[in-house]
Amino acid sequence: MPASLDPHNPYQPFPDIRMALAEPNGLLAVGGCLSPVRLLNAYRHGIFPWYGNDDPILWWSPDPRWVIHPEDYKPARSLAKQMRRGDFSFSHDRAFEHVLQGCAAPRPGVAGTWITPEMQAAYQELYRKGFAHSFEAWQGGKLMGGLYGVTLGRAFFGESMFHRVSNASKAVFAYAMTCLAAWGYKLVDCQVYSAHLESLGAEAISRTDFAGKLYVACRHEPLASAWEQESGA
Repeated sequence: MPASLDPHNPYQPFPDIRMALAEPNGLLAVGGCLSPVRLLNAYRHGIFPWYGNDDPILWWSPDPRWVIHPEDYKPARSLAKQMRRGDFSFSHDRAFEHVLQGCAAPRPGVAGTWITPEMQAAYQELYRKGFAHSFEAWQGGKLMGGLYGVTLGRAFFGESMFHRVSNASKAVFAYAMTCLAAWGYKLVDCQVYSAHLESLGAEAISRTDFAGKLYVACRHEPLASAWEQESGA
């Protein structure tokens, strides 16, 4: 059985990730809270929350883990060509709340969303504290795609992305990888498999390997002014 967490004690340690269930893959703990202390402790140990509207808070550390190394990322030739044409302009941390809402919006063929109002409030608090960030793709002054995630050291934990026109999510992802590589980030956590992430270059590594890479990445800070650099749509 997964461990039960105290909702009133955000400092309570998580179980060792090796205790996570094999089925469902990676379920480690239930309950707790979404305070910044709890969330940052989770990410630091390779754990993330993921649950639906009618569920308690569920905490996961699956095996394998899907990741991207920003310095190795290469966009598809057609996407690189489109970006050189200037079909989109890009920014970061310009519209975090709107990106979050775009990611939480209903999607065709998908019932509900895991980005509940409670989750949105938690990540907005992380953004205010400087631990959550967004990347945006614009067209004609309108937000057409974006992604958001959490940062610790030189690790970026990707949470979700969305698009409103074709290729906007792929383009903003490519922009994000370019920025993260330039800022010294070494690891992007994609969490679990999806065909879309695999098409963007995500690869599977063992949970043990991921934990080792995460430990190293979290020990080193990115370039000091990374997220303060100007970028406009």
